[in-house]
Amino acid sequence: MDMLNKTGMAEALREYIKNDRPFLGICLGLQLLFDYSEENGPVEGLRLIPGAVGRFESSNGLRVPHIGWNALQFQQSSVILEGTKGHRVYFVHSYRAIPSDANKDWVSATCNYGGEFIAAIKKGNVHAVQFHPEKSGRLGILKGFLTGNNSNLGKTPDLAEYQSPKHASNLAKRVIACLDVRTNDKGDLVVTKGDQYDVRELSEEREVRNLGKPVELAGQYYRDGADEVTFLNITGFRDFPLDDLPMLEVLRCTSENVFVPLTIGGGIRDFRDKHGRYYSSLEVASEYFRSGADKISIGSDAVFAAEEYLKTGIKTGKTSLEQISYVYGNQAVVVSIDPRRAYLQRPDDVPFKTVKLSHPGPRGEQYAWYQCTVNGGREGRPIGAYELAKAVEELGAGEILLNCIDCDGQGQGFDIDLVKLISDAVNIPVIASSGAGAVEHFSEVFEQTSASAALAAGIFHRKEVPILAVKEHLRNQGIEVRL
Repeated sequence: MDMLNKTGMAEALREYIKNDRPFLGICLGLQLLFDYSEENGPVEGLRLIPGAVGRFESSNGLRVPHIGWNALQFQQSSVILEGTKGHRVYFVHSYRAIPSDANKDWVSATCNYGGEFIAAIKKGNVHAVQFHPEKSGRLGILKGFLTGNNSNLGKTPDLAEYQSPKHASNLAKRVIACLDVRTNDKGDLVVTKGDQYDVRELSEEREVRNLGKPVELAGQYYRDGADEVTFLNITGFRDFPLDDLPMLEVLRCTSENVFVPLTIGGGIRDFRDKHGRYYSSLEVASEYFRSGADKISIGSDAVFAAEEYLKTGIKTGKTSLEQISYVYGNQAVVVSIDPRRAYLQRPDDVPFKTVKLSHPGPRGEQYAWYQCTVNGGREGRPIGAYELAKAVEELGAGEILLNCIDCDGQGQGFDIDLVKLISDAVNIPVIASSGAGAVEHFSEVFEQTSASAALAAGIFHRKEVPILAVKEHLRNQGIEVRL
């Protein structure tokens, strides 16, 4: 709004909408239509729709941001929502507007997340949605708006034709396909997969394991029903990402044909290139966003930032995590945690949060703490996964990608002790990663922990377990998913 006011666009936009000209607002484009927003404010909006935009309340255990696929409840028919019948749509936001008697004439659809909020509005030729149609698959929302005209935008089907997905009542659990990407010894960019982070074959040649081409695999997983696709540039910790033109091109090509959220991670930190030019982590992230990423994942740099924050108690605003979260919003920032299990005989042997293990360690140990690592798991740090998760949430992370080096590539299931520890400790969504080998492992992690999503790589690359089989199993177990 500040920029709209400074450029004089606020008043022009207000008059444009008042004159019932065709308008489609997405996410913030819906929120700015209301009287004011509490985000960084209060900030006055365009005051076209009565009501305020407030933050979701997380004190009752609600995960904020609201990230993922949720169902719509239709209040009036809308031509742009016709393609959403029977489908979930993708939300990613921390603030929302509440329906009321004063704005009910505007509301075309609501959604439930800790209470009812406005998901879409419509009046005449003016439309806006809180969700992201460009990341909700091929539902025809943008096409419906662009191909309409002033005479037919208002002509819509009967409300009775609209139905939410059967049994949909809560935010769906997400199944995410992960592609570990690196250059092999021949210089080709390939998708690989490690066993406890070792991506080389056990043969004498020790070649990088090659499981396919990134763009092709991402497209296949989108068609197979993946709720998100994550690229992890696993050598990014030692390379300069902006020199990695093939990786940027992978993002651009994927975003042209994959209409679910894309996350990119690896090497997001401050850099000085070979010519001495300095690049901030914000510049690196911005290039990823411009190339098609919806979220960026920070690993090692977040560990160093958390260590400093826990030591000083000061938020400097200068760390990559804080800067990117401030500019793009915390919903765009994922922190990837790479811990290794450290077994203990007694829980007070270390100054870190410990857990009583479900299964004893190799020497009968009953307890463990989870030591965080950096540089692709190569270096252990004096900070536990619990302490790191709590710190990065305070510094601005919107989501945690929780790996486990011990379980990586083993196919024996997620580390339930670890996932439960972290998902119970924070109020932001947690993605369980490392160890999936069967469909039952997905239901296990969702039933026994508060994880919002589960990520897998090798079992999808090797076609051992199809994404659809995972989702059908979850649905049969009574766990809500997008199908």
